[in-house]
Amino acid sequence: MDDPTPRDTAESDLEELKRQLEDKQDRLLRALAETDKGYLSPYFVTDPERQEAVLEDPYVLIANQKVSAVHDLIPVLDNFGRALAAARAAGQSGTVLSGIELIQRELQRVLEKAGVTRYSAVGERFDPTRHEAIARVVSAEAAPDTVVNETAAGYLLNGRVLRPAMVAVAAAPDEDAA
Repeated sequence: MDDPTPRDTAESDLEELKRQLEDKQDRLLRALAETDKGYLSPYFVTDPERQEAVLEDPYVLIANQKVSAVHDLIPVLDNFGRALAAARAAGQSGTVLSGIELIQRELQRVLEKAGVTRYSAVGERFDPTRHEAIARVVSAEAAPDTVVNETAAGYLLNGRVLRPAMVAVAAAPDEDAA
């Protein structure tokens, strides 16, 4: 009379399904890391033991280090652009300006090789996944919720937002009265 009861069978089936789910989750995380498509956060994993395993996975560590390094270079690229704009506005020219332009282009090439692309948001409909609204501008010319100005360009890493574009969004004149 060693026949398992229906409850024992259900519990063993549940345990097997849990094991299969954990295995699939692990394989998915590894596949994402191998494709090197961006930041893999251990915080998406709810089980503390699995979080630790994800943090220690060499694929995840490499992917996260790459994203972190690339993310840290974006403000440097922005500052090169600001320096060039200020120098041109002051009427400066010459070899120093040419040298700064050369360094900026080289940094852009390095980032492009790493999978970084710059995007502009002006004229697009506001998308909170790609744009960070820093101002609202009353405009009769632009459709409401359209990006009318860009303070900082957005950047993608392998098609995923690395830094959203910082934008001003149009609002209808009557919206401001409300």
